[in-house]
This record gives sequence, structure tokens and C-alpha cells, in this order.
Amino acid sequence: MTEKRESQRVVHQFQPVFDSRSRVLILGTMPSPKSREQGFYYGHPRNRFWMVLAQVLGEPQPETIEEKTEMALRHGVAVWDVLASCDIHGADDTSIRNPVPNDMSRILDRAPVQAIFTTGTKATALFRRYCAEQAGMDPIPLPSTSPANCRISTEELVKEYSKILEYLGK
Repeated sequence: MTEKRESQRVVHQFQPVFDSRSRVLILGTMPSPKSREQGFYYGHPRNRFWMVLAQVLGEPQPETIEEKTEMALRHGVAVWDVLASCDIHGADDTSIRNPVPNDMSRILDRAPVQAIFTTGTKATALFRRYCAEQAGMDPIPLPSTSPANCRISTEELVKEYSKILEYLGK
């Protein structure tokens, strides 16, 4: 007998990170419980997103929310999520039900975004289903930096995430 897992309705609470210089948009699916607890993107202590992004951008790894925000903006990187709300069990993207997408025009109408990258299979699928037509571009999939995706080394992540440099003029 399988145990029924309880999902909860989660509403995205963070503002997107972007400004009028953002050329690349990196989208996750929905903030994890640890990220929501911390109040910022990729907040799980073992999530490698900020470490990988810092290596790609040639920066020291940022620690605070302010340092993370400043590093992203300084390099023309916007960070947000595909979903505005959904039913989800913990941080399990495969459990997502009743998704409501974010309005991508909020960023795309205000920034010269050249490419949209999605972090993980579910973010890519959700973007393609709910946002690609409105955005007018297909996402470029990247592997998840989640601790659950431990089969991909940090070196492989850095190589994959280096694709953003082409769109940042670096």
C-alpha cells in the first residue's frame, strides 16, 4: 500500500530579480520550502545554483541575499520562477498540481532579455506549456542545481551554465 502524500498550496512570495540591463532570464519551477524559509531563490544550503553562477561569472560565491542580487544584476542575469502558485508536496517538482504561471511580460516588457534558461526538467516543461507562446521564445534547458540532482557534478553544472555567457556578451 502506498502512503498518500499531502500537498500544500504554495503562492510565490519573492519579487523577481531583474533590471533594465537583464539580458538572460533564469527560471526555476517554484521556491522550495528552504528557499521560502530563507526568503530567496535557491536557498537550500546544498543547492549549488549560486556557487555555479558565481563560478560561471568569475565572481566569489555570494552569501547574502543582497550579494546574490547584486551579482546577478551586475552581470545582466534575471532570476525568477515559472510558477506563481501550485499545489506541491515539499520540494518535489514531480508532485506539482494545479500550476498557475507567472506573467513573463513583467520582466520581458522591461528588460532586453536575449535568452530564457530553465533549471530542471519540470521548469522546462511548465515553461513550454504555459509561457513560451507569451514569451515568444523557447527555453534553453539547464540541469537542476538541487541537492536531489547529485548525479551531476559541479564541474558539469558549471559547463552547462556557461551557456549563458554567449547571451551576456562575455
